[in-house]
Amino acid sequence: MASPDIGQVSGSGSGHDPTHSAETASQWQLMRWRFLQHKAAVVSLVVLVVLYLVAIVVEFVAPYATDTYNIKYITAPPMRVRFFDADGRFHLRPFVYDYTTSRDAKSLRIVQVVDTDAMHPIRFFVRGDDYRFWGLWRWDRHLFGIDDPEAQILLWGGDDQGRDLFSRTVYGARLSLSIGFVGVIVSLVLGILLGGISGYFGGTLDMVIQRAIELLQAIPRIPLWLTLSAALPRDWGTVEVYFGITIILSVLGWTGLARTVRGKFLALREEDFTQAAKYLGASEMRIIIRHMVPSFSSHLIAVLTLRVPEMILAETSLSFLGLGLREPVISWGVLLTGVQNIRAVALAPWLFLPGLAIVVTVLAFNFVGDGLRDAADPYAQ
Repeated sequence: MASPDIGQVSGSGSGHDPTHSAETASQWQLMRWRFLQHKAAVVSLVVLVVLYLVAIVVEFVAPYATDTYNIKYITAPPMRVRFFDADGRFHLRPFVYDYTTSRDAKSLRIVQVVDTDAMHPIRFFVRGDDYRFWGLWRWDRHLFGIDDPEAQILLWGGDDQGRDLFSRTVYGARLSLSIGFVGVIVSLVLGILLGGISGYFGGTLDMVIQRAIELLQAIPRIPLWLTLSAALPRDWGTVEVYFGITIILSVLGWTGLARTVRGKFLALREEDFTQAAKYLGASEMRIIIRHMVPSFSSHLIAVLTLRVPEMILAETSLSFLGLGLREPVISWGVLLTGVQNIRAVALAPWLFLPGLAIVVTVLAFNFVGDGLRDAADPYAQ
């Protein structure tokens, strides 16, 4: 029989249907084809890639540093990006109008009024606040900004201290996204190690590990989070608190993955390829790492993708309650601590915008996880 076309097997040749070469495709090729058919998952994957790229270069993307403030913009509403001025004339370069402050005659509170005489064109790769990129070198270039050093561009408005909320949200992405990723990696190691030992060896080890898992799962999660977080020393620095929260979330998040791994190991340890490797003299560690784990690695990827948003929401909850990361550390949970009163809800609803970033991220991870889970299903059509 003639060998199939290379483009047809890889799925990259134009005009070829990948399903025609399903018999010769590898597991990863089939998984990729099925995943690409899940449009919501593909779009969500692009969103996550953009978010993590922004988290890597937050100093460049954010127009201002996290501590840059201007009392003129205290709880200032978001500025509208415009192409048409007040007279209806079109401008090729986008711009924003500045605010003038005034006092409301009835409530006596300070309000910002759009000043159509103060137009600020938006420029790219502008000079602004100095920063040390990843602690390696100093730079002052930012992705966008305005020329006037006395004014600010507030795409998401200002907070209660006159700081740019968009810049602080962008900076918060680095910690909120990384703590979920790091926590999942630690949970992966613990889940595979303990779940693999429990499922492969069985006996007393299996009983001890399973009783420990049941004990941890029986304790209400939120009170346990609060207890362990409150036990962290209050004088710890940023790095210590970050790793402390990560360890707490990881220690409490490995149990479900360990159960999944145990079930897979119980099924795979009796398979022919596992028995053949054992008869050929392969060590138990080699059988586990080289044969058993790769056989359900696609399933692990799908499960882990769904675990990341759980970690992000857990950190957000702890920080929101004041028991996680704290100022001057910036995370999405820390930013939401400023909206715990009715005044913020009534007068400055844009302070909830960091919560929008959380919603988008969690939904994107869930869609990607659903797409990977469907793609990893060997019985999917």
